[in-house]
Amino acid sequence: MLKLIGATLILLAATVGGWLKARQFADRPRQIRELILALQRLATEISYGVTPLPDALSKTGEPLREPLRTMFKQAAASMLPPSGRTARESLHEAIERAWRHTAMKAPEQDTMMQLAYSLGTSDRADQMRHIELAAQQLKHEEASALADQARYEKMSRSLGLLIGALIVILIY
Repeated sequence: MLKLIGATLILLAATVGGWLKARQFADRPRQIRELILALQRLATEISYGVTPLPDALSKTGEPLREPLRTMFKQAAASMLPPSGRTARESLHEAIERAWRHTAMKAPEQDTMMQLAYSLGTSDRADQMRHIELAAQQLKHEEASALADQARYEKMSRSLGLLIGALIVILIY
């Protein structure tokens, strides 16, 4: 009886692990798409709304899901007068804090870090060009993420179950 319970727990744990990995493959394209839309909203706030960067980041972050909401809100908050950090410093810190909670990978993070270097340091037209460039780079990464999702999502689910079954067979 105890062996059966142990085997069931091992099988269940491996299956859940496979499903969690598959969920990461599904979440990555969705989060990249959400980040692209957020950058488009930020561009609109900067160009048409003529909104200061801290306010534009805060407004951009409001409709987003976690962890992207936190990333934009933290960047905006650290630019406000008590701390008074530059846009680059605050964005870098917010990206580093929030990134480990996302399903996105290093290329997306590098794109956002490059964008952080240019935000707040140039005129509005130049910032718009940098935001558009970042959005284009993220679109390429989204295509790659969709290909990875199609290739690996179902395999991860199946592999979790099969690895659990292999462990149970090897143990017993």
